Amino acid sequence: MNGRTDNQEFPLERIPLSHSDHYRTPRRGKVRGHRLSEKDGPRGTNAALPHRGVRRTRRFRYVWETFEVDDILTRHGRPRLWTNEQYWFKDEFIWNLYLERINLEYRKKLARDPDYHRHRTTLIEFARGGAHGIEQALGVLHPDILSRARIVYIRVSYEESVRKNQRRARKGEEDSILYHSLPDEKMEFYYRTNDWEALESRDPDVIRVNGLDVPYAVFENEPEKTHDPALIGKELDRIAARFRRGS
Repeated sequence: MNGRTDNQEFPLERIPLSHSDHYRTPRRGKVRGHRLSEKDGPRGTNAALPHRGVRRTRRFRYVWETFEVDDILTRHGRPRLWTNEQYWFKDEFIWNLYLERINLEYRKKLARDPDYHRHRTTLIEFARGGAHGIEQALGVLHPDILSRARIVYIRVSYEESVRKNQRRARKGEEDSILYHSLPDEKMEFYYRTNDWEALESRDPDVIRVNGLDVPYAVFENEPEKTHDPALIGKELDRIAARFRRGS
C-alpha cells in the first residue's frame, strides 16, 4: 500500500470492549451509540457497561477496503471509485455508505436472532466533522437502531484529538484498528469543527433524530481517562446513572 501512514483518513482511538458487537466508522467528534441488553431495563439503561458473552466486531475495514479497492482498480488501469491517488474522498456520500452498511449488518443480526438483545450489546462508533456532520450522520441510522439507542459523546478538544492521532501512529500497522492515523492536514480538513455543541444546546437530555428522542450523555475525556481502567469505570458509572435516571 506504499506509505499509507501519510494518507489514511480515519484514526479512531479504541477503548477495549470485550463483550459487545462493535461497529466502527470514522473521527472527531466521536459518538458512541449503544443498544444494550434488555436485562438492563427499558431500552437498555446501563449503556456504559457492555455484557459478557457477546462477541466484538469492527468496521474500520470498510474504510480500509475502500482504499484497497481503489488501488486494485488503479493497478488494472480502471478509474478509482471513491478516492484520488492521495486517498482524499471524491464524494461525501461515502460517509453515509459506511453507515448504511452498519444498518444492514445490524438488521441482519436482528433477523437471524429475534432475541438478539437479550444477550448482546451493540456498540456503534463514528465521528463526523463539519457544521452539520453529526446530526446528518445520526439521521442515516435506521429506526431499528435509533429506537433502541443511547448516545455517548466522547468530548476532547481538537488539539487533544490531534495529539492522540499522532501518538497512535505505528509504522507498518496502518491498517490496524489500534494504530491507524492520518496527517495533520486531513485532521484539519475533516475534523477541525463539529456540531455537537449545537445539538446538545437544544435539549439537556435527548437528541431528536427523525422523530425519535434519543437519550445522550457526554464522556469527558480531558484530562484523559481512557488510559486508566479505574478512571474509565468511574466516568462510565456516571453516564450509566444518568441514563437510569432518564429511563
